[in-house]
Amino acid sequence: MKHFLFTFLALCVFACAEISEEKKLEKVKNTEVTDITETKRLLPKLDSTRYNVAFLIMDGVYNTELTAPFDIFQHTIYRENIKAMNVFTVANTLAPITSFEGLRILPDYNYIEDKLPTIDILVVPSAEHHLDTDLEDKDLIAFVQKVDKEAQFVTSHCDGAFVLAKAGLLNSHISTTFPSDIDAMRTMFPSLDIRKDVLFVHDGKYITSAGGAKSFEASLYLCELLYGKKIAQSLAGGLVIDWDVTNVPHLIVD
Repeated sequence: MKHFLFTFLALCVFACAEISEEKKLEKVKNTEVTDITETKRLLPKLDSTRYNVAFLIMDGVYNTELTAPFDIFQHTIYRENIKAMNVFTVANTLAPITSFEGLRILPDYNYIEDKLPTIDILVVPSAEHHLDTDLEDKDLIAFVQKVDKEAQFVTSHCDGAFVLAKAGLLNSHISTTFPSDIDAMRTMFPSLDIRKDVLFVHDGKYITSAGGAKSFEASLYLCELLYGKKIAQSLAGGLVIDWDVTNVPHLIVD
């Protein structure tokens, strides 16, 4: 009998301990949620002496078309005697954006609600739905059109060119896009001059690229245009990229 009572009491103590532990875990969970909710928004610090470069992101954005130009442009701050670049992201929300590959990104600005800094260079990486539903997003297209009025350069990578075309930016300009989507772009925008067999096209203030790893090269080209060959090669070397624009099939429209 004593043995039974001892066992019963031990089980009660163990059960209470489990309930207590569950309550602790629940408290931790609630605390984490509260902390996330109350986290203060941290805006990027923008140096007024630099170019402002905005990266337009949304769910389904492809990693490489975003991170390749981001890497190149961000590294300009480590070069002396140039007008370097502030880099930041813009989206139609401040909630986390999930890339096509699953990377979660917190946008810096909401282009629908925030007052944005002046954008000198707009970068439009490719996203999963740039050939369909994104093109029906009136706020997205209106934002691109608005930025275009003041931006010095507008660049796209891979299917980001579809967004520029939908916004009317590529009318009377030569462009390119992801190789296997060139025919689709020609069908969707039959009046446009869209080139194959080039990895990027520079026409006016628009630079469109094939995307993928070639997003690095189109971005290095813009840096060479702004800063000269030596700086561009330095940026490429920092990322272990062989850079010589003459080795990259491209088109520059005078």
